[in-house]
Amino acid sequence: MRSEADEKLHDSSTHGSDPDAPSRSDLDDDPVYSYKEQRAIIHRIDRRLVITLGLMYCMSQIDRANIGNASIAGMNDDLALNVGYRLSIVVLVFSPTYIIFQPPATVLTRKLGPRKFLGTIMLLWGATEIGFGFVKKWTDMLGLRLVLGMLEAGLYPSSVYLLATWYSRYDVGKRFFGFYVIGTIALALGGILANGLTQMDGLAALAGWRWIFIMEGTITCAASFLAYLFLVDFPEKADHSWRFLNKDERDFIIRRINKDRDDAIVEPFTFGRFLRPALNLEIWIFGLIFFFIITVASSISIFLPIILEKKMGFSVAASQCLIAPPVCRYSTSHLTSCSFVASLERISCSHLLHFDS
Repeated sequence: MRSEADEKLHDSSTHGSDPDAPSRSDLDDDPVYSYKEQRAIIHRIDRRLVITLGLMYCMSQIDRANIGNASIAGMNDDLALNVGYRLSIVVLVFSPTYIIFQPPATVLTRKLGPRKFLGTIMLLWGATEIGFGFVKKWTDMLGLRLVLGMLEAGLYPSSVYLLATWYSRYDVGKRFFGFYVIGTIALALGGILANGLTQMDGLAALAGWRWIFIMEGTITCAASFLAYLFLVDFPEKADHSWRFLNKDERDFIIRRINKDRDDAIVEPFTFGRFLRPALNLEIWIFGLIFFFIITVASSISIFLPIILEKKMGFSVAASQCLIAPPVCRYSTSHLTSCSFVASLERISCSHLLHFDS
């Protein structure tokens, strides 16, 4: 129960000199934990859940965008991808399976559990990534890109869904943002990592571009086991996760979610309820806005190295590394925009982050 000292501390944080302290609300009134104890539990969830999911998203971003860095490292010449529109087709075929398999992936996450489902698909897309390093023809790469799109489709919507089950509506926007920014940083690091891996050219009689796929896929496979270990289940099963919350802390999260929106206990699945958000015009508007934004961002991450090397005369190493500045600028602009909106409206930025590239 709250002690008198806790009450005074919470009241002073609400009305005192700290302008960033949250206002007193029914959501922060709990029969077991003080406000300070509540925030400690929530921040523990942040460190375990948001960071783990963000790093998984980071790996998926690297694995899907490394084709641009591999292209200028010799892949185009070895697989004759510079003939006609072959490279563009290889890039394009990732999207159909990625789009088609996103909705069922969310359902499977609830049915199988996030640790089993997300850990498994991460292992499988890492193995697929390794396969890119051994292709002999450009048509082989088409099939692997289709499979990669299908496997990676499960991560983003499932991560957003899992985060939403753990936080109140006001808290969740900031967590979406943290998850998204960690993943975006990967686009900047991907070029630098690719440059280092390209230096393995000739090792085991394999070209440097092949080592980009092999090593990054191996890293993803290894990370999938850590993801399985550190990922947590949905709140109602949180006390079963390794070194995480105890039963009382789990019950606090459930109370908080029920107080916020009364959906901590999952309702039976129906397609009508699943598809109902599609009737919301705001979702389509934000989706359209994000479509235009992500078209530019994806084009930069994949095609900028090619433009720098083929059209502007930069070396392969410089072209791979120079992807970092514009992507970092994109991340900081996103941070500034979301912070500005949140400070003006005191609303979460979750609308800006519910869509994936």
